[in-house]
Amino acid sequence: MTTPFPFTAVVGQDDLRLALLLNAVSPSVGGVLVRGEKGTAKSTAVRALTSLLPEVAVVPGCRFSCDPLSPDPGCPDGPHEGGGGGASRPARMVELPVGASEDRLVGALDIERALAEGVKAFEPGLLAAAHRGILYVDEVNLLHDHLVDLLLDAAAMGASYVEREGVSVRHAARFLLVGTMNPEEGELRPQLLDRFGLTVEVSASREPDERVEVVRRRLAYDDDPAAFAAQWADEEAAIRQRIVAARELLPSVRLGDGALRQIAATCAAFEVDGMRADIVMARTATALAAWAGRTDVLAEDVRQAALLALPHRRRRNPFDAPGLDEDKLDQTLEEFSGDGDPDSDPDPDGDGDGGGPGGGGQPEPDEGPAGDGAGARPEEGKRAPAPGGGGEQSPVRAAEPFRTKVLSVPGIGEGAAGRRSRARTEHGRTTGAHRPRGALTKLHLAATVQAAAPHQRARGRAGRGLVVRRDDLRQAAREGREGNLVLFVVDASGSMAARQRMSAVKGAVLSLLLDAYQRRDKVGLVTFRGSAADVALPPTSSVDAAAARLESLPTGGRTPLAAGLLKAHDVLRVERLRDPARRALVVVVTDGRATGGPEPVALASRAARLFAAEGVASVVVDCESGPVRLGLAGRLAGELGGTAVTLDELRADSIAGLVKDVQRRAA
Repeated sequence: MTTPFPFTAVVGQDDLRLALLLNAVSPSVGGVLVRGEKGTAKSTAVRALTSLLPEVAVVPGCRFSCDPLSPDPGCPDGPHEGGGGGASRPARMVELPVGASEDRLVGALDIERALAEGVKAFEPGLLAAAHRGILYVDEVNLLHDHLVDLLLDAAAMGASYVEREGVSVRHAARFLLVGTMNPEEGELRPQLLDRFGLTVEVSASREPDERVEVVRRRLAYDDDPAAFAAQWADEEAAIRQRIVAARELLPSVRLGDGALRQIAATCAAFEVDGMRADIVMARTATALAAWAGRTDVLAEDVRQAALLALPHRRRRNPFDAPGLDEDKLDQTLEEFSGDGDPDSDPDPDGDGDGGGPGGGGQPEPDEGPAGDGAGARPEEGKRAPAPGGGGEQSPVRAAEPFRTKVLSVPGIGEGAAGRRSRARTEHGRTTGAHRPRGALTKLHLAATVQAAAPHQRARGRAGRGLVVRRDDLRQAAREGREGNLVLFVVDASGSMAARQRMSAVKGAVLSLLLDAYQRRDKVGLVTFRGSAADVALPPTSSVDAAAARLESLPTGGRTPLAAGLLKAHDVLRVERLRDPARRALVVVVTDGRATGGPEPVALASRAARLFAAEGVASVVVDCESGPVRLGLAGRLAGELGGTAVTLDELRADSIAGLVKDVQRRAA
């Protein structure tokens, strides 16, 4: 087995190291979410934590890691006698793969034996293995919704329940949840985001000396892992002893009324939802004091706890970057400090590991991360390079987003779980039954009984029980919802800038992006203006990135509609090779004019018919306005084989849209 990379050898990332160590001191803090760009050693640091955790005492032979001093009375391997001797084993870190099945996570119940023999044959899953340890999810933002729901239930109740056709198994599942993610690949559902006690942002150092040291240590580890681990063994032992000492000191730490008032005032000042933030901050501040070897919580502990526990709880919508205004934080803490309470005293002898102003600050939500300007609004008057050139105008701000009507792909798909279009899925309403192909996962009880009933006399049934054989078993066919690829093809030509239409158009696309976020879609953005089309954003799960690219979109020039459609067709062709099961919905946002290139109208018509021939679902958002309307967007929708909606009809509460829907159904 490969020697784990030493925790103490990870260069930089002070906030990440501190957040992980605080959870090692006090698991009740609630876990850590690590956000950062690729290649920043997020996973390395998390996996290295395991070697620092104290050993766990367990009941010998128990598959569910029961504590010998307080065993779970409902343990499937029980009952166990409490107070007895136990065995010790190293703390576990269990990894949950993004593509794991439900049975792999919660455990598999052998339904065939349950029906035929009346026994509960249960194979524990990853939740059982993670009990009293760490459950680590790499790329947690890509986790399927049904697995997220199971994680939320287990995290809330401290137990996992497996229920199948009247047969149920319950076992304890209390674990430290640690997740890593790259925000460029999409955000987390708010419910799961709130379950993480702390969050940290990591990025690669821009200091040459630190980067040199990272490379040097990595090469040394690759050359001789055992020797490299031995080099850091003494420091790891010291950290391990400090964790044990902090755990022993933790019950003696005093969280005074002054610190509690500061915590409550800070959460109120930043308008976080619910009370979980207050509780997490209190536990984090207490752990910080214990880590620093103190029995009193100081103001600096409260400040550091806020920097770790609040940024991800302040997001009001998916396009807000997590962050905290440190000036406002200091002002709030100053306002509620003082009254003679020792909590507000500084710690002149502190070594800085337990908190303080160093590290952990996040950028203002409206500043956005440095680099590509995601989450930021461009300054009015700033010009961006134009594909094809010609009459460029400044980017305009998007109008306020609104709730849109549901746009979906016709038919039934088999793509990734989501919330947009109908699909055959493992979860959802039961629509029928069929013979299982492979292992039985969702039993259709009525169909199984119906298949077994005619053979009871031939099988020698004597009692009340039903004699069931494998050939009788029927798998339930279920229908749910899938996520789609929503590819936006946005007209940014000069005609769209007339009458300040672009602000309304951007607001509409932003609204559709918000809808795509909620429905777990992938999104892409193609724009066309001047004499060419440009892939502003290749298909991605990051709706934030699409919103940022949309905000900085300039307008002007001719309307190369055909180029935009052909570019979109090319994007879909490549994406089909990568993800053939995910169906696409093309949303063309235009007034329908075509003025760029030779024979622009005829070429646009031929490009549109490519989508119709391949059966690609499409919607044209008609942006034409004014007293005289040419109806060009409607003609384009007909050639695409799709439908056309106006900006007003796109609104979910639009009377015009409701009337049009009724007329369409009647026809």
